Amino acid sequence: MAQSLKKGHSKSIGIVVSNIDNQFFSQVINGMESEAYSQGYNVIITQSHESYDLEVQNVNHLTHRAIDGLLISLSTETNSVEHLKKLQKQGLPIVFFDRVSSEIETHKVIVDNFKGAYQATMHLINCGYRHIAHITSSAITSVTSERLSGYKQALNDGGIKINEQYIKYCPHGGMDLNEIEQAVDELLALKTKPDAILTAWDRITTSTLALLHKRKVQIPQDIALLGFTNTLLADVLNPSLSAVQQPAFEIGRKATEMLLSIINSKRPVTEFETVVLPTELFIRSSTDKTYKPDQ
Repeated sequence: MAQSLKKGHSKSIGIVVSNIDNQFFSQVINGMESEAYSQGYNVIITQSHESYDLEVQNVNHLTHRAIDGLLISLSTETNSVEHLKKLQKQGLPIVFFDRVSSEIETHKVIVDNFKGAYQATMHLINCGYRHIAHITSSAITSVTSERLSGYKQALNDGGIKINEQYIKYCPHGGMDLNEIEQAVDELLALKTKPDAILTAWDRITTSTLALLHKRKVQIPQDIALLGFTNTLLADVLNPSLSAVQQPAFEIGRKATEMLLSIINSKRPVTEFETVVLPTELFIRSSTDKTYKPDQ
């Protein structure tokens, strides 16, 4: 298998994402396909559904199909990358995007998660919110820790004490609605309820909005909501949703460009780069204290 990997003649690259019905990942894949096709490569897409076992299975399946390289965003369960280290040693080019590992030396494409969460939290503080909760994903992913750090730093800079009761983890990144439901209900049951929530993942954001509506919580009058999401519906939701948006297409395009540069290199690549792209904050009605719903 190692020999077929090194020859690089299949003109196919493998992709592992958590789930393609997530707006963020579908936009990332569009960027990957765009770059791959322009350079004469096909893509094979697999989904981990936030399962470590399925991620390992997908990677093995892809490599048995003699792909020339691998683009991967780790699952929320993945805390060992031995399966990827082994393949890299065999000569398979690998590039990480979004959720990355510090244990493997290779190209990586991420966004400035710290700054995105910091700016979002500071916006809430500047709007006058003081009890700001944070619903995030699995504690072991790079994205979770970076966004949590940005949230905490903004609270510190805003002179607000960090309340650990306001920080809720959803280990499967929003794939399990029960986890988000439990997080929301625990926050609503607190003696001092949050007056704002920052949600850190695409599916957690849209699910939290739906759950608050279901519980007759007025947004933003009772609780403001701001979340990381690439949903195309943020403007037309009720209320329109303040959001941190990621340059998903460009993440996919850039990661593919970097992977193909390794594949097509005449010499072994020993110097690697981590590309950090900026997020963008869109302010809409869900954080506006003056917002009045249409009667």
